[in-house]
This record gives sequence, C-alpha cells and structure tokens, in this order.
Amino acid sequence: MAYRVLGRAGPPQPRRARRLLFAFTLSLSCTYLCYSFLCCCDDLGRSRVLGAPRCLRGPSAGGEKLLQKSRPCDPSRPTPSEPSAPSPPTVPAPRLSGSNHSGSPKLGTKRLPQALIVGVKKGGTRAVLEFIRVHPDVRALGTEPHFFDRNYGRGLDWYRSLMPRTLESQITLEKTPSYFVTQEAPRRIFNMSRDTKLIVVVRNPVTRAISDYTQTLSKKPDIPTFEGLSFRNRTLGLVDVSWNAIRIGMYVLHLESWLQYFPLAQIHFVSGERLITDPAGEMGRVQDFLGIKRFITDKHFYFNKTKGFPCLKKTESSLLPRCLGKSKGRTHVQIDPEVIDQLREFYRPYNIKFYETVGQDFRWE
Repeated sequence: MAYRVLGRAGPPQPRRARRLLFAFTLSLSCTYLCYSFLCCCDDLGRSRVLGAPRCLRGPSAGGEKLLQKSRPCDPSRPTPSEPSAPSPPTVPAPRLSGSNHSGSPKLGTKRLPQALIVGVKKGGTRAVLEFIRVHPDVRALGTEPHFFDRNYGRGLDWYRSLMPRTLESQITLEKTPSYFVTQEAPRRIFNMSRDTKLIVVVRNPVTRAISDYTQTLSKKPDIPTFEGLSFRNRTLGLVDVSWNAIRIGMYVLHLESWLQYFPLAQIHFVSGERLITDPAGEMGRVQDFLGIKRFITDKHFYFNKTKGFPCLKKTESSLLPRCLGKSKGRTHVQIDPEVIDQLREFYRPYNIKFYETVGQDFRWE
C-alpha cells in the first residue's frame, strides 16, 4: 500500500492521538470545574458572611477527589448534617397611646415647646395652664423653668430635657410669666423657633398690681405700704414706674419688644376677667389658637364661691375636683379708693394704646 509523502513518510502515530484526546478531556474538565466553583457556596462567597457550609452544586468529572469533602448545595432544605437555625421570636411593636398620665410607659419624645404662656404675673397664667392640661393633645411642664430669662446659659438641650414626653400629635407647652417683661426673651424665643405660639394672660393693671403686692406682703410683712411704693409723689400724682408691680401693667410697652420678632397673629391674649366669668369661652379661644379640637367645655368647670373663681370638676382619673392652690384667691389688702382712681388715670393712655394695638377692648376703664 502506497503512502503520500509530505516530508517524512509513515503511518499516523497512535501515541500523539492519545495525547491530543487527553488534552481535550483535561481542558473540558477544567472548564466544568471552574463553572462548578462559580456556582457553589464556598468560603469566598456568601458562606463567609452567613456561616454556611462549603458546598458545590455537584461533583465535577475531573475534580471529584479534590472536592470530595464538599457538601452538595440544596437551596430548598438545610444540609442533613447541620440543623437549621431557629427563627428569631417575633417581638410586637409597642403601641403608642395618647394617654396624658405619667403612670403610663415612657412613650413619645422630649421636644422643645411649640407654645409658651409668657405672661403676665398675677394675670391668671396658672389657671390657663391647669385648664389646658386637661386637653389630651397638650402636654405641659408643671413648673416654671425660667429658661429665657434666668437659665438661658444652660442651653437648649438642658431646656428640652425638662419637657414632658409627647407624641407627634401633641403640643408641648410651658409657662413662665416673667418672660413678657424680659427684654431679651422675644429674641431668644425667636431664635429657638420663629413659629412659637405665644399666650399672654392680661388683667386690669390696677387689680393686677394690688394682687402682686398682696402676694409679696404674704412673704415679706415688713415691706412699705402699697401707696408708698406706687408713688414718687402722691400729691403731684407722680407714679413710680420703677416699681415692678406698676411697670408690669404697662402692657403696650412690653408688647413692642415682642412685635419686633413675632406677628400679632402669633400672640393670643386671654382676658383674666373673662377667664373667671366665662372659663369655657376663654379656653375655647385658646384651643382655637393652638389649632386643637375644642375638648375643654362648660362641662369641665364649676364655680368655687369660697375662692371666687372656677375650678375643674372631677374627672375619670381624679376622684376630687381640681382647684388652684391656697396661694391663689387671696383676699386683697384694702387700698384707699383715691389711690385706685389715681392709678386708673395713670394706666388709661397705656390701656387705650394696648387695645388699639391688639384690636381688643378689655374694658378696664
């Protein structure tokens, strides 16, 4: 049999063919082995994070001995040799409540107040605070923090820490009557929040001054007489405006400082006189100003003849009616009617200007 010669002639070498076949098989095995590694859960993949056992989808043809200790992956069930981890117990989310009672769990957040009762001393601020606290949408600090006049250096974080916890739907409120006559208070409150709502409880300035003096007298029995403190020269009718009890009642002068920072629409004036004769009506207007439902109505009040002002009726959470403390409703000291007339004349121009500024006639003349 003849052979075609292209160089060295001879029969095909069977050893070379076997080598080619082996190389092809080895190449195919390596390719499959690489594919298996890409598909498995090895230590370089998710198993390092999740702590899963090393595994392969299946044994490779060329690397069976190399990977014989690996476990096959089965996403539908855990490996037989290791039990599945128990599912963590479901913890129900806490239910938020609108309860205003301090005995309930600590829910809500301590926030800076959105509303302030800023004045005036002996005007009826404590009554407004106690009445508005009945409302479920209001949480109020019971004590006077005096942050914007005496404790401003402590910072807003300290101020916030004093506040009661409130839900998103509730208003945080505090009362410090001396803010109204503190020169720096409007600017400081504005810097905290220009949206702060301000409540001012005002009262006939002559009656307010006598009430102020009566309170001071109960603590300091040796102070001069009301007449002596009110006038620099009574014969000439010169009133001593440096005495704080007189100066507080010049409302329009103090209001000018507030109007430099807050529009009149952000300041609500409560009549101290109407708060006694019509508490539900005055509190209704306060609730409207705060943007909350009129929850406090006539059914919440009764008139205490001994004290001479309204008290809160007993509620579901209180077995007794709630009246202001013993320091409220004191009998005023007797003042010479001529002194009262002189002070009324002194305050008249300030009152008229105040009425014009706020657009409300309080009828103190």
